[in-house]
Amino acid sequence: MHQFQFPGPQTGETWLGHVPKTASFRRLMIGLFFAGVATFAQLYSPQGLLPLIAADLQASADQAALLVSASTIGLAAAVIPWSFVGDRLGRKPAMTISIITACLFGIGATLAPTFGVILLFRVLEGMALGGVPALAMAYLNEEVHPQATGQSAGTFIAGTVLGGLLGRVVAAPIGEWYHWRMGMGVVLALAVASAVCFLLLTPAARKFQPTKSSPRKAIAAITTNLRSAVLNVMYLQGMLLMGGFVAVYNFLGFHLIEEPFNLPVSVVSLLFLAYLMGTFTSPWAGALATRYRPSRVLMVLTLLMITGILLTLVPNLWVVLLGLLVFTGAFFGAHSVASGWAGAAAEGGRAQSTSLYNLCYYTGSSVFGWLGGIFLIHYGWTGTVLMTAGLALLALTATALLYVFVVRPRIKAVREPNSTRA
Repeated sequence: MHQFQFPGPQTGETWLGHVPKTASFRRLMIGLFFAGVATFAQLYSPQGLLPLIAADLQASADQAALLVSASTIGLAAAVIPWSFVGDRLGRKPAMTISIITACLFGIGATLAPTFGVILLFRVLEGMALGGVPALAMAYLNEEVHPQATGQSAGTFIAGTVLGGLLGRVVAAPIGEWYHWRMGMGVVLALAVASAVCFLLLTPAARKFQPTKSSPRKAIAAITTNLRSAVLNVMYLQGMLLMGGFVAVYNFLGFHLIEEPFNLPVSVVSLLFLAYLMGTFTSPWAGALATRYRPSRVLMVLTLLMITGILLTLVPNLWVVLLGLLVFTGAFFGAHSVASGWAGAAAEGGRAQSTSLYNLCYYTGSSVFGWLGGIFLIHYGWTGTVLMTAGLALLALTATALLYVFVVRPRIKAVREPNSTRA
């Protein structure tokens, strides 16, 4: 990868970015960690509350799930525009606007009187939140020393995992004890506090140079990436795997509050602690991908996802928990590999490739996260599980075809210098 060198502001010597064990590096990592918390706590706070929301607003399971899908489809629609806003204003200023605006829309979603108005505010909240996932990785790549980018990316992902976990685990018991609006309100307060930490801690950018991309260049950057077989398969991975993942967490609560489990919502919300698997499997999968090639690791992890979700069909709470842990850990590992590959293989602009991945990722979350409820209504939990397994099987097939027809020939060409194949 080409590395740009920038002169230090005072010494005139080259400065390659913040390095670990320095105060500025720690501030940047902690600040971006809180940005992840602020974003994903808001994004998924209704998920653990869906059974309560459905009962209070007299909505079906699939209708209630629209409160999650609305925000993720808004985010999906906004990630590419936010990448160009960040190119002009700077990563931190754009992320600041993103988080503050999202918090304001979050207040509207919490206080709105009717389902339709809540849905509108959730769409706007998701669009505002799109600035963080669209720009965080570009911010890290610019401001962190190249040898520390992997560590710093893992810190941001850990913040997103913890944020998503807090949004679910905090909101659900408060919602059950008081009211679902109170649960969302408390999570919003945590998001505001996290946003303040991001604003105060994150150091000013030193490498950023504003750019003004014309619409023609922007379209060219996007279409160049879309001509890559590798990138298209990675975008597909994000859509299919994330879609199944969100469907499982949207509707598992509806399954567990019924026979034979009969669990209260507050107890069901504790299953979201399985999210912590992502803090271990994401860096582990990245290391394995470096050692054994991303395509192979991605296929193994997708197989583990299928195995894990099928285990949740067993009518035993401990087996369901085991299946959920395997499924969740494998998903976060697969997401880490696919998103990393989407950035590394970018051909028309890394920020645009990352945004395309996020677009597909959150589109899958919105569409299949809602569609899982249709399967639940007509076929029960078995229908949602089989839909999720089917999506993972499609993703596995795409990766296998990529390996056979693209990756393996390239490996062979590298090993045979006289070969004329690309």
